[in-house]
Amino acid sequence: MLRFRSPSIRSLDQEVLCMIRLLDDSEISCTIQKETKGQFLLDHVCNHYNLLEKDYFGIRYVDPEKQRHWLEPNKPVVKQMKSPLQPYTMCFRVKFYPHEPMKIKEELTRYLLYLQLKRDIYHGRLLCPFAEAAYLGACIVQAELGDYDPEEHPSDYIRDFKLFPKQSLKLERKIMEIHKNELRGQCAALAELNMLQRAHSLETYGVDPHPCKDFTGSTAFLGFTATGFVVFQGNKRIHLLKWGDVSKLKFEGKTFYVIGVQKEKKLVLTFHTSTPAACKHLWKCGVENQAFYKCAKSSQIKTVSSSNIFFKGSRFRYSGRVAKEVIEASSKIQREPPEVRRAQFGQSRSFTSLSHKNLIMNMEPLVPALPSTNEYEEAADPGVVAVKDPVLLSPFEPSAAAADKEQPSAERGNSSLINELQPHCVSLETSNLPPQTPKAEDGLEEDDKGSDALTISELEYSPCASMLPTPVEDSQGGVNQLFSSPVQSPARFLRELHADPDIQAQLEAERERERAYECTRLGARSGMSEVLSSSLHLLSSNERVNTWVLGIARFVAVLMGVLLITVPTLLLLLESDIDVSFLHEIRQTPEFEQFHYDYYCPLRRWILCKISMAMENLWSD
Repeated sequence: MLRFRSPSIRSLDQEVLCMIRLLDDSEISCTIQKETKGQFLLDHVCNHYNLLEKDYFGIRYVDPEKQRHWLEPNKPVVKQMKSPLQPYTMCFRVKFYPHEPMKIKEELTRYLLYLQLKRDIYHGRLLCPFAEAAYLGACIVQAELGDYDPEEHPSDYIRDFKLFPKQSLKLERKIMEIHKNELRGQCAALAELNMLQRAHSLETYGVDPHPCKDFTGSTAFLGFTATGFVVFQGNKRIHLLKWGDVSKLKFEGKTFYVIGVQKEKKLVLTFHTSTPAACKHLWKCGVENQAFYKCAKSSQIKTVSSSNIFFKGSRFRYSGRVAKEVIEASSKIQREPPEVRRAQFGQSRSFTSLSHKNLIMNMEPLVPALPSTNEYEEAADPGVVAVKDPVLLSPFEPSAAAADKEQPSAERGNSSLINELQPHCVSLETSNLPPQTPKAEDGLEEDDKGSDALTISELEYSPCASMLPTPVEDSQGGVNQLFSSPVQSPARFLRELHADPDIQAQLEAERERERAYECTRLGARSGMSEVLSSSLHLLSSNERVNTWVLGIARFVAVLMGVLLITVPTLLLLLESDIDVSFLHEIRQTPEFEQFHYDYYCPLRRWILCKISMAMENLWSD
């Protein structure tokens, strides 16, 4: 176990345990700190494998809302996981599929890609016709079992390999035929190479399907390949937009937009996902794939905004190397090839003791990219696993012309690599690894450690409630205590005692007038006090009115602040000639140019016209 330490003593109490599942279903653990970034975990796994061509790979995880993500290398791991549950469970997977797998320099990298493609076949992501499925299955059997031996292998030995979601008896017989006759004498490395060579020509090679709905409400699956953006409905590819024709990818809420050019016409494809988080994940995957496969250098990668609205939306930038740089770096590797530790027969994921009665499947065109808690369930018997994988082995056929074009070129380009592998086939041996239990695939494999639901408190505390004054009740005196009775002076009291009857009569009349005046004044003041007390009671007791008033006040304050910032900034961009790099880049964006010519210029002309008309009328008068 690797321990990533810091000189700070306090940080030692903030360590987090991470469990990373590898492509062969083994696990490695790592202890990190809360500030550790995602690149450290990726480097840790690559060091475990002694892997140099690591730009094709990434680490995947599932958040508490069951949404999948790729671990970003430049952000802290803890902030990305968003879960208090430990240990963090992640998976090491192929993130960018090589456009030409034969250009991979090292056998170790090809073996890891082979493991990923084997998983894609098993879970229905790599769809293929019957003949291709039989050949790929035979390559897997040859790589893991070796040459066919009638003394060791029974007549139904292929049934021990669970290679496809729908594995018929006819398919198993075809696999055995190819394994016995066509692949004899091939070592594991050569069989894996033949599988990569055949698999990369399929339409769904490298496609991680994202379920969504198109503008008609029909279910579709979106994916990104080395060629471009693809859309599948059922098992049929209905759209292929090459990366050179894709001008922008953006999302707003649950809606994902692909803007491009096709046959010299502007094309806008609109899709709707189930959640905003799924839409953002789809957008990020598209931005990363477009940068990786399209750009010639990593210096050409730009920060992308998710929306065309000024100062709104998410901003994201792919931070790794691009495909051309990875191929150039691979060609410069000069070290001795590292040892490839392959799992023996019986330890591989392809082998299981299941009978056909224990394999339960639900047939659908493609497996969704969103995980489901019911995808796989472990039975009471540890040797029996019930699989619920919504996958169908595709019957569609790729175009014959494309297959004819790709096959000869691939064979010519790889003849030297095959010749290098052939002399070493006899001496290859597999190392002994501890037995491994088959685990659930990506949909749930990141999930089983964090299946407990997170609880968020439903109690809301409003600090504004304690800031209002407490009203005084009328029964306790209230405001009327201030105006209880008039005050008499001592001099007037003495005159009443000692004055004669005439003066006393005058004083009595004056006292009556003062009483009448005081009663009138008290009546007016009591009415005002009742209005004030009732209004205070309404504001403090009626929570809805209080919330509504505060909401309006906040909205007005935010609106004024936005206007004070936005209006001067827009005037600075639209009217000034200041040549700053930041302002220059904003002025050159297509969205800003569209706003300037379609909205601002007509509004400016209309305002100037009205002002000139008003001035002419003023001068004529």
